[in-house]
Amino acid sequence: MRKIYKFLLLLIGLSITGCSDLVEEPVSLLSPEGIFQTTDDIQTAVNGAYTHAINEEIWGRKLSVALMLRSDMVNLQSTQTRRVEMNMHTITDDNEMVYDPWRRIWLGIAAANTAIEGAKLVDVDESTKNPVIAQAYFIRAFYYFHLVRLFGDVPYIDYVIDSSNSQATSEITSTSEADVYTKIISDLKYAEEWLPNTVATRALPSKAAAKSYLALVYLTMAGTDGTANFQLAYDKAKEVINNKSIYGVDLDPDFQTLFNADLIDGSVEPIFALDYNNVEADNNAYDQISPMTGIRGDDDDQGWSVAVPTMAVYDSFDKDDYRTRVSFQTEATIGGVTVDYSEFSISGHAHAANQPYIAKYSRYPGEYARGNKRATSHNYSMLRYAEVLLIAAEAGVEIGAGDALSLLNEVRGRARNGGNSTNGGYVEQTIAASTIPADLTSITVEDVLEERRIELAFEGKRWYDIKRRRLGDEVFGASGYEGDKPDWNSAVDYDTPLPQDELAVLPNITN
Repeated sequence: MRKIYKFLLLLIGLSITGCSDLVEEPVSLLSPEGIFQTTDDIQTAVNGAYTHAINEEIWGRKLSVALMLRSDMVNLQSTQTRRVEMNMHTITDDNEMVYDPWRRIWLGIAAANTAIEGAKLVDVDESTKNPVIAQAYFIRAFYYFHLVRLFGDVPYIDYVIDSSNSQATSEITSTSEADVYTKIISDLKYAEEWLPNTVATRALPSKAAAKSYLALVYLTMAGTDGTANFQLAYDKAKEVINNKSIYGVDLDPDFQTLFNADLIDGSVEPIFALDYNNVEADNNAYDQISPMTGIRGDDDDQGWSVAVPTMAVYDSFDKDDYRTRVSFQTEATIGGVTVDYSEFSISGHAHAANQPYIAKYSRYPGEYARGNKRATSHNYSMLRYAEVLLIAAEAGVEIGAGDALSLLNEVRGRARNGGNSTNGGYVEQTIAASTIPADLTSITVEDVLEERRIELAFEGKRWYDIKRRRLGDEVFGASGYEGDKPDWNSAVDYDTPLPQDELAVLPNITN
């Protein structure tokens, strides 16, 4: 963390690169007393904490793609060692796809801590100040939730560190995974109490976002501490579901809208999102998920063919399910010739694959997409209403709730709506409503996990599901969608190794 614990106000000053729907103001490099005078100053600092998440080192590529590759849903078509390690579960402690997200997450936490500390200097009524401070608590919990799921035991720091005090950093120790979860819950409860019911943009957290994340945290914790946390997960998810009109959330009628950068701002489904609309101030702020998952040689997007599902993954989807059309690209125009996926390799590139590609991010990238569809206008849903329904369904099965089946079927029912989409070539078609997927007549935990796999495909969720349900031995074996992963070792591979540079300067934390 030697690169993290610098003068933290400077970090905020450098991080206000801005989600386009957030207020952006410069932060002068002054003492805290000079910076934190009004609630607007607190908001500016909080905005700085948000923007680290949209950096290339987190959701712009490094973490998002790592989560895809570590799952059983996305295979690697390139040969870079750092990506091979992610795909084959041979991750070393000097992998930049480990270190870069780690470093950037800590920058976000440092910015949130500074906002919380600086807010103490603002002398206004709690009812005015606390809703803004609650955003800092929320985003700190968001970052720590990623850290603890990735690494297990990690240091927990909820205060501003003076980088001139070398002893302050040398004495940092690891905090147990259980204690980190306790602190995440505490932050989210504060956010739940003070955040508003509705927000102008889903890039800002609402009360529903805090409740939904609490539900997901409890569901995740239930993997090691069952029934009580399943009940908490169910209850908290139901608070969102039962009050969806108050919070302004629901399923979007058209599944494709969730991955259409031109329409997503009007959708009620995202509960908390990372907003990539026209972020230009920092070259590392733009997202590269579209080219990473795009078709090599495609005349439209010129993708890089890095993260590509296997044929077994595609074959596991019902071809009559509208979500299959939205999730996969099966046609493309390459060199002026329109071909289906059996001919995608006509580009001649070694990494091009004759199999369907991921379509969620390259099909409708919005007006700000640059070359290779970088710097898109996507709003990436970190948690959306369909997942809340599935959290309640999964927890409901575990506790015997009578509505678990209907909650799952509500998600499937939306898929039957059809909508406006395309199979490739970007000629939009209106897809009629259908009877697929049919409602289930009974429900098991496995049914919910399968529905999550289909509904949330390629959204950075599957690896976390594999870890919390301890599915690795099953899904990375010979019968898995990607075939045998011979180096998979369930004794060690659920946790990511801590970066070696951090271990070298922090003697009291260990892998």
